[in-house]
Amino acid sequence: MTKSKTVNEAEPVVIKKYANRRLYNTETSSYITLDLLSQMTREGREFVVVDAKTGEDITHNVLTQIIMEEEQRGKNMLPVNFLRQLIAMYGDSMQSMVPQYLEASMDAFRKNQQQFQEAMKGAFGGGPLAEIAKRNMQMFEAAASAFGTGVPGMPGATPTPPASEGSKDEEINDLKAQLAALNAKIDKLS
Repeated sequence: MTKSKTVNEAEPVVIKKYANRRLYNTETSSYITLDLLSQMTREGREFVVVDAKTGEDITHNVLTQIIMEEEQRGKNMLPVNFLRQLIAMYGDSMQSMVPQYLEASMDAFRKNQQQFQEAMKGAFGGGPLAEIAKRNMQMFEAAASAFGTGVPGMPGATPTPPASEGSKDEEINDLKAQLAALNAKIDKLS
């Protein structure tokens, strides 16, 4: 019985690095760049980089090189103080614990980031803020309908029927009469 492999369970892509520094993707049979490896990492694709001549696994070195290039582009995520502390840990008795600690910290950070994103979706999707927004909209619609036809485009608004030529003239005459009455009131006040 054979199971089909999912993306996460699939065998890692083998990347061969040649002496001329070129990277060869054995899956696509094409040369690739560090930028493409960086993109593969962001997408969660597993890969292993091996020296084409010796077969040595050099994934760690290549990933470090990607980080260095990202840092040189001005996308600094590693503060100088952190780098100094990291360098100081080399040769320290605690050096063997640092990789596990950093991995656990990064996993915790990712989980917190995911929980925050889900909480934000929930806050605006169906949580208490969505309920308040719904009630505010209902109150607005009720107030708009209290003033006659409501607000055009809003649910519950009654569309204004198209006016005929005769009614347009009547409406204009009514508006002129109202304007004249307002002008008379203003004259009385001054």
